[in-house]
Amino acid sequence: MNDLPPDTRRLKVILAYLEKQIADEETLLTYLRLQVHNVQAALARAETPDPPAPQRRRGRPVKGGSNLPAMTQAGTSVGFVVQRKRTPNGPEPAMVHLDDCTLIEGMRYSISAHDARASLTDPNVVPCAFCRPDTELGIDVA
Repeated sequence: MNDLPPDTRRLKVILAYLEKQIADEETLLTYLRLQVHNVQAALARAETPDPPAPQRRRGRPVKGGSNLPAMTQAGTSVGFVVQRKRTPNGPEPAMVHLDDCTLIEGMRYSISAHDARASLTDPNVVPCAFCRPDTELGIDVA
């Protein structure tokens, strides 16, 4: 670029153009760096082996069945969740679920089996009719 014009007006226009090109390229470089980071993260996720599928629980006993504590096949205790739902008319009664229940909505809090048993004695707390935590706990909620 030895053939630059001698007057300042045209030199300033050329300088402004070059600075704009540099700024545009920096924006593009920033975008490309972010994309490279996203692709690297996706590649790392794809290359890691999938975790083993969660073990399914054995069939739960029918109501009034065994009072044995709820256990998974691996022998660890089953988790429980208490759910609170707010509605325009105020909160609904709290509901206790098994931690893997697909019907859990709204605010959910993990609780122990002991807390689940204690909660189900409260008249303002109901067991989920789908996952039946009361049956899992071996208690009868009338």
